Amino acid sequence: MIARKRRRSGASPRDREASAGRIPQLSWQQPRNPYPAMKILSDDHVEAIHDASMRVLEELGIELMSAEARQLFRAAGADVDEATGVVRIDRNLLEALISTAPSEFTLTSRNAAKRLRFGGDHMAFGLVAGPPSVHDRINGRRSGNLADFQNFTRLAHHFNAIHIIGNQVCAPMELSANSRHLDTYNANLTLSDLCFHTTSIGKGRALDGIRMMAISRGMTLEQMADDPGVTTIISVNSPRRFDGEMAEGLIAMSQHGQAVAVTPFTLMGAMTPVTLAAGLTQQNAEALFGIAMTQLARKGAPVFYGSYTSNVDMRSGAPAFGTPENAKANIASGQLARRYGIPYRASPTNASNVADAQAAYETEMALWACMLGHANLHYHAAGWLEGGLCASFEKLVLDVEMLQHMIAFLEPIKVDPAELAFEAMRDVPTGGHFFGSPHTMARYETAFYQPMVSNWSNHENWEIAGSKDATARATEIWQRALDEYEQPPMDPAIREELDAYIAQRKEEIGTGEP
Repeated sequence: MIARKRRRSGASPRDREASAGRIPQLSWQQPRNPYPAMKILSDDHVEAIHDASMRVLEELGIELMSAEARQLFRAAGADVDEATGVVRIDRNLLEALISTAPSEFTLTSRNAAKRLRFGGDHMAFGLVAGPPSVHDRINGRRSGNLADFQNFTRLAHHFNAIHIIGNQVCAPMELSANSRHLDTYNANLTLSDLCFHTTSIGKGRALDGIRMMAISRGMTLEQMADDPGVTTIISVNSPRRFDGEMAEGLIAMSQHGQAVAVTPFTLMGAMTPVTLAAGLTQQNAEALFGIAMTQLARKGAPVFYGSYTSNVDMRSGAPAFGTPENAKANIASGQLARRYGIPYRASPTNASNVADAQAAYETEMALWACMLGHANLHYHAAGWLEGGLCASFEKLVLDVEMLQHMIAFLEPIKVDPAELAFEAMRDVPTGGHFFGSPHTMARYETAFYQPMVSNWSNHENWEIAGSKDATARATEIWQRALDEYEQPPMDPAIREELDAYIAQRKEEIGTGEP
């Protein structure tokens, strides 16, 4: 594959790698979605879901397993039952709290040129996060480890369609569970220059991520509170339970001005009733409760409205993703997020066990729904398999191809005299062709998206080249990408400070929890 330089077209760059022989890819850019968001719910239905979710918060409440968090709600005027840990909150108080959440915000990594804007029509694609296992076609399936984590981080830095690193793309199972977050943050900061997600199981892990990003940027915590650089996912233990460690991680992140994505894990038929309206109602109640908590911790703290509503296989109870119900939820959740004026997080995930056609069509189904719903943060957008239990090198490459397709699709159609090409049509006789037209020759390198994985050879040439399917080609691509990878530079003094911080924290943590 020969990389060809792409020209800029309006506000959406399409430059490609200029060096011959490198994997063709789009240039670094944060995509924007210029098309109207789809409305799958009527305005009346949005309000009905809002009203039902307010009843959940007022009448049923949310169990909050953190005394510190309960005290925040009690001080604000919510009804707190200490015997059960359930917090009930009046809709007027809830709406007043979430009204202070910003409609847009930025995240800045150690490379200010890769600053990300969230809200409005801004979008970013994130690496898979959280799986305990890893797979590739060469080495097979295995437990997550630091070497694989580092390679995934290198690939995230190399592929321009990935904008942000998730919370532990795979868990390094060979490392101590209470301190391995320091090693993964270290990989994120030294092997890439992207923003990343911290682990927020408790305050310690969250604060370590904040402090290490601050060190890499040469900033104090106070300075970074006004210019955030990390984010986190706060999962809700649906139905209607906030884990204590997660709640305290949320508070620590928000108190320091860092972004939080409050994301209920609402699987219809297991964690919510089986109907989509009920699933969206419960998701909305749980998400808004967490968003209110961020504002109690720090008014104006950046936050995402998170959606992870899908269904289970009613025969086995296994989670299913990329389903029609999941797609509808991704679009409808965007309408709910816009109702409250809060940036929106969703995920284009799948439930396949291998990087095959099922993995691709389920991901593509969910990805289109995220686009139509105007998701701002597409979490788990590259490398997800097995319903989140496995990070796949081949799937990462296939996903990057799909993401690049989407970025190219989002470029507005340019219409001007040169693009309308009337003179070219006049100069080619009826029944002729445009292959040699000056209009074509001036644009043949830049006219169309150049794929990274797709093979457009005829069958004979495809057989001569080894009869490789897309997954086999993806194996070759991730290996080439690791060969092409170039580590971003870091000031030696910052590198030394990070190393010292990690050593100090590992000693402090010992065998305890941070």
